[in-house]
Amino acid sequence: MLARNPRALSTAIASARLFSSAAPSTSAADPQTVAAASTASCNGKHSLGRRLLRLVSPKKSAVRVIREWAEEGNRVHKHQLSRVVKYLRLHQRYFHALQICEWMSIQPSFKLSQGDYAIHLDLFAKVHGLVSAEKFLEGLPEGMRGQSTCNALLHTYVQNNTASKAEALMGKMSERGLLYCALPYNHMLKLYISNGHLNKVPWIMQELKKNACPDVLTYNLWLGACAKCDDVKGAEKIFLEMEERDINPDWLTYSTLATIYINGGSPKRAATALKEMEKRITPELRAGYCSLISLHAKMKNINEVNRLWGKMKSMFRKMSNVEYMCMLASVMRLRESELADNIYSEWESESGSRDTRIVNTLLGFYIRYETMDKAEGLFERMVNRGINPCHYTWELLASGYLHKKRIDKALDCLNKAQSCLKKWKPNDELIRSVLNILEEQGHVRGADKLLTILRNAGCVTMSTHNSVLRIYAKAGLMHPTTVECMEKENVQLDEETCQSINMTNKLSGGDESHCARNTEAERKRSEGN
Repeated sequence: MLARNPRALSTAIASARLFSSAAPSTSAADPQTVAAASTASCNGKHSLGRRLLRLVSPKKSAVRVIREWAEEGNRVHKHQLSRVVKYLRLHQRYFHALQICEWMSIQPSFKLSQGDYAIHLDLFAKVHGLVSAEKFLEGLPEGMRGQSTCNALLHTYVQNNTASKAEALMGKMSERGLLYCALPYNHMLKLYISNGHLNKVPWIMQELKKNACPDVLTYNLWLGACAKCDDVKGAEKIFLEMEERDINPDWLTYSTLATIYINGGSPKRAATALKEMEKRITPELRAGYCSLISLHAKMKNINEVNRLWGKMKSMFRKMSNVEYMCMLASVMRLRESELADNIYSEWESESGSRDTRIVNTLLGFYIRYETMDKAEGLFERMVNRGINPCHYTWELLASGYLHKKRIDKALDCLNKAQSCLKKWKPNDELIRSVLNILEEQGHVRGADKLLTILRNAGCVTMSTHNSVLRIYAKAGLMHPTTVECMEKENVQLDEETCQSINMTNKLSGGDESHCARNTEAERKRSEGN
């Protein structure tokens, strides 16, 4: 069974490398042989790592597994648990990784390093939040509150986009003399660039050069800042500085340079950068190929896109879902409809996954550039294959039906999108388009249906109510419950709402007193404040 399941096979191979010193080399071994060896080594009686990896539900305790292992007369080694934690973090299984770290921290025989506590802190932040991570650092012995643990907290601040706390921590680290490497500065560069505070980048670089040595990541981030504002001259100056400091550029360096040249209208220099980029991508860094394919697609180089895809297929036994998505997006960018169909068919036959992202990528292309018939055919093909549509699938279909003015179909799709998630946040532009068409058609029944969908999602706004009232006014009708619903939802009536209500009241022979009273009450409340 394992050999037929690609995901299970790859997991088994990866875990065999981590936990079995006798695992055969996967580069030379036959895949079925490796799978069989991996299955055998997964026997819980022979490996603590295997037992811990089998824990999937958070309700199951990693500590209990470790204790049972020890009670059977086996020794528990720190390096073994550290490898398990590394594997669990890689696969975002943070809860059990944290349990293992907490167990390790109370073992007298385990000598934990500052790096161990840094990993522990990072897991604390992911599982319990930022405040818990801060308290964890405060509770550490003085000797363990050093560069590694402070950098781990700084990384957490950057991930949570808390600039003020990150800056305060940098100040404390500076006072303690902990800013002697590029890592904390790289964290701050990432924070400022992601927030668009590019004016702070030169100051960070100045401080970094004063206290430490920039590394290749530093320069890649700095080039990324230039890419944000299409600064070709600035990027070339940074690249020249890299050469002067003897810092070897990697594929990311040339990827960023190529992007800057493409956006700056320098295709020849971009092509040169892409050649250098390809030289630096190795099988171990295969993610670089996706970036390379995307950049060639941006330059409309269909021949290079096809060549690189063929190269990847010759190098790797199987393409990942991310790689299929990248290739699909690239050929669709070039409007290569037939090629997109072929790649999708290849994914269907080669992959055992039911990743809706692949389908949605092609579905969006059909809706934008092909026909709704093709989109509906793909959707039917998807369902027949056992792939469950997600909320985005329904939103894509809704946009397609909307374009064809098939408003009832669009509303059905939005209703299904809302039912896919506990907390659905609809696309604002899509909802505005639906309301515009409903208003254009004076479609009262459709307006009521949309209002119900949005109310179930908790997304009704003043603007929504005003649109519904306008739709009713166009149809010469008074909405029976709008005012009462707005009061229940604590939505304050604005001037446009009152005008719409008054208009529909006149059309239906009602009076205007409710809105007048509401407006007067609102005026007095404002004066009182």
